[in-house]
Amino acid sequence: MDRLRRRQVQFSAIYLVAGFAVMYLFQALLAVPQPRRLSYSEFLAEVRAGRLAEVNITATELIGLLKEEARKQRGAKLITATRLPGIDETPLVKELEGQNVKLTGTIQVRSWWTELILSWLFPLALLFLFYGYGMWRVGQGPGSPLSLGRSRAKIRDESAANDVKFADVAGVDEAKAELIEIVDFLKNPQKYQRLGGRIPKGVLLVGPPGTGKTLLARAVAGEANVPFFSISGSEFVELFVGMGAARVRDLFEQAKQKAPCIVFIDEIDAIGKARSAGRGMVFGHDEREQTLNQLLVEMDGFDAAHGVVIMAATNTPEVLDPALLRAGRFDRQVVVDRPDVKGREEILRVHAAKAKLAPTADLRTIAARTPGMVGADLANIINEAALLAARRGAAQVEQRDLEEAIDRVMLGLEKKSRCMNADEKRRVAYHEAGHALVALSVEHADPVHRVSIIPRSIGALGHMLQLPTQEKYLLTKPELEDRIAVMLGGRGAEDTVYSGVVSTGASDDLQRASELARQMVTQYGMSEELGNLTYGAPMRQSFLAGLYADAGRNYSERTAQQIDDEVRRLIDAAYTRVKRILAERRDDLERMVAELVRKETLDRADLQAVLGAPGSAAAGGQP
Repeated sequence: MDRLRRRQVQFSAIYLVAGFAVMYLFQALLAVPQPRRLSYSEFLAEVRAGRLAEVNITATELIGLLKEEARKQRGAKLITATRLPGIDETPLVKELEGQNVKLTGTIQVRSWWTELILSWLFPLALLFLFYGYGMWRVGQGPGSPLSLGRSRAKIRDESAANDVKFADVAGVDEAKAELIEIVDFLKNPQKYQRLGGRIPKGVLLVGPPGTGKTLLARAVAGEANVPFFSISGSEFVELFVGMGAARVRDLFEQAKQKAPCIVFIDEIDAIGKARSAGRGMVFGHDEREQTLNQLLVEMDGFDAAHGVVIMAATNTPEVLDPALLRAGRFDRQVVVDRPDVKGREEILRVHAAKAKLAPTADLRTIAARTPGMVGADLANIINEAALLAARRGAAQVEQRDLEEAIDRVMLGLEKKSRCMNADEKRRVAYHEAGHALVALSVEHADPVHRVSIIPRSIGALGHMLQLPTQEKYLLTKPELEDRIAVMLGGRGAEDTVYSGVVSTGASDDLQRASELARQMVTQYGMSEELGNLTYGAPMRQSFLAGLYADAGRNYSERTAQQIDDEVRRLIDAAYTRVKRILAERRDDLERMVAELVRKETLDRADLQAVLGAPGSAAAGGQP
């Protein structure tokens, strides 16, 4: 009852201030200069004295606009007088015309009481009507739409059709295995309580965007067949301090009434970031921190035996407050990582079940071509492939549609309308052929899948795609050196063919090669000169991070110079190697460029036809 009374008082205060503001604005808009009222004879005297510039004649009165000098004397801008009934005002009109006074007339449509109703009574009645309706809605309790502290969680109860199961979530087998225990507890809580066991109150799903954290939480509720409360962390934070805390209280009250159930908070880092610890208003955020405090209190205040499990998702667990991750709160973290090639194939099959795939469509090849992609990306690829097949009027989604969908997602749309002159087109062909030829020549590069000189919407004038044969989690120094060599293949081809006259087309290649070489030196300990050390401390999540440029630097200027020298040495050694390869295979380069200019796109079979049979010396020895 006290909470309801507080809500009513808050609403009344806000409404009162808003009402006065609206009335003031309404009156300001309707306000007109107030005229000075005179008798009829005094008005005539003003007319004969020549003090009027304009006269407006209405049905009941005369309104005169004084001249500038008369305004200063009278202290008013307008004068008015009541018209005398039955008096012929023709002489007055003639006298005004003789003095060149402007005459106007107004037909009075509304009476004075109509003006009173429209300017005062109607706005007041409207305000009181809204006030009464608002107070009635506030009086309905926490579930009313005007309750400022009401939770906005979307409730999915057991009677609703929650058709999401574990079978609909692929590529995250380890995460599903850890969450099966939560499902079993929600179904059979006595099994764990009998032995004195305690199920974790909070489960934190951690992983990159698009890996299926929200879908996984829904699947847990679907498997356990329990109500599902879903809310985003940003929905707790409001303009008024304390509203977020009130929503947290209301959310947990609803959850306890629906127990057993799952409460899912998406993007919990919106309210769960580390608190400022008294650093003042410069770094603090009172509303977010009060909301976090209330969440911690609520998680401590309920017993997991009631069957309420809190699940949350975040992409950045390192920024969360330590109190949120301690035992008794979110003490179990489930990593929902990027899927491997097997997981990507399973995800593709889940989404492809809704599309009409041709028998020749090879999802294993598509999975191998999409390393690093998450479930959302793979779903987008299937959807794009279906749209492409429908656009060309096909009855089924074929392999070429899937291949083109990958290119669209990764590289953008084809820009065949972009016209390049013959010299530019041939230079791009040399650039891309240089990448491909180096990739076919080095030992540890992934096989070349396609080479194209068709421009794409992301700004690339061409591309060379490689198809990994297996998922790799560790890379050796020779493998990294081969990757740098492949990146420099385009610049090396231009340098070799055009006698040192290079273009701007290699800017992205140089940036990626430089970054990889610097990581080899500073993070992977792959420099004999600098030894098995790492250089550059990781940036800590602090309020002062970013204010100082050298916050993550832990080495001297001399060491910085050595790092630069080692990075330069790695790049120069790789570039020398690239130019040697291209010089030795100059004939293969010319044949590849000629075919590339003619066809614009060469796949693996075309490359084998140009360079020779696979496994031969001409083909570079790659399978």
